Amino acid sequence: MMVTAHMKRLLPIVFVAVLAFCACTAPVRQEAAVDTVVDSYGRKVAVPTHPRRVVSLSPAVTEIMYAIGAQDLLVGRTDFCVYPPEAESIPTIGGISNMSVERVLSMNPDMVICGSMVNRKNADQIDGMGTPIVCVVEQPSFEGLYDNIAMIGRLVGRQDEANRLNDSLRRAVASLPATDATPKSCYYVVGFGPAGNFTAGGNTFINDIIRLAGGRNIAESVTGWNYSMEALMKEDPDYIIVRREDSAAFCSSKPYNQLRAVREGRVIGIVSGMLDLQVPRNVDMVMYLRQRMGE
Repeated sequence: MMVTAHMKRLLPIVFVAVLAFCACTAPVRQEAAVDTVVDSYGRKVAVPTHPRRVVSLSPAVTEIMYAIGAQDLLVGRTDFCVYPPEAESIPTIGGISNMSVERVLSMNPDMVICGSMVNRKNADQIDGMGTPIVCVVEQPSFEGLYDNIAMIGRLVGRQDEANRLNDSLRRAVASLPATDATPKSCYYVVGFGPAGNFTAGGNTFINDIIRLAGGRNIAESVTGWNYSMEALMKEDPDYIIVRREDSAAFCSSKPYNQLRAVREGRVIGIVSGMLDLQVPRNVDMVMYLRQRMGE
């Protein structure tokens, strides 16, 4: 086809028009939506509303993410994040006390969620390197479990799933039959031996779990975790609650082997993580303790 002089004059105009049309019809790149949350340390953190790569620095956070179906987002965990067992297939950053910030960041997360074992200094360090980190720590009351589930659901874009889980847990607790029986006195073993005795005081969610199970925590008047040997021997509780892996050593050591609960076989061995972490399995622990103390 022959190009006339008139057509040559029109070509620049047509070219500009095509460019303008393409510019108008090209998809506009939108910035990722951002949410601003206030974490347990009172830090305001800007986080993506739909993160795709999350590193969990808390066994409780990891467990809750699985419980709300958000495990597909996890690209990193700690050595202590072992429940559910499937979590052990996720790459680990190692321990928490000797945490490597570089190892965390090497997993290219767009969000990090931690618990109380990560102090504010480390949290600020990670945040300062361009990766948002939100701290969701255990709360002093049993009700705080629902708040933490809701917060994690919000952080990972699974709010509906978190709400459904909370509704299910609340129904399970509400369905527990009332009891007129005198609460059984209980002592929860956190630590024992020459280094001292440690338990959960009245300002902990663990105290609430014991109460919901129909027990009375003999350390309910204590704030914190220290408990004296003299008070333990004097109270001589009806039941001892201890992690299964510590049960034999506790029961065979003096003077613990003189406690009435040890002598009469009322030591309740529990699975680690069900009582010492603030997780959905706390409800299962309430039911388990109710059953054991009702025997």
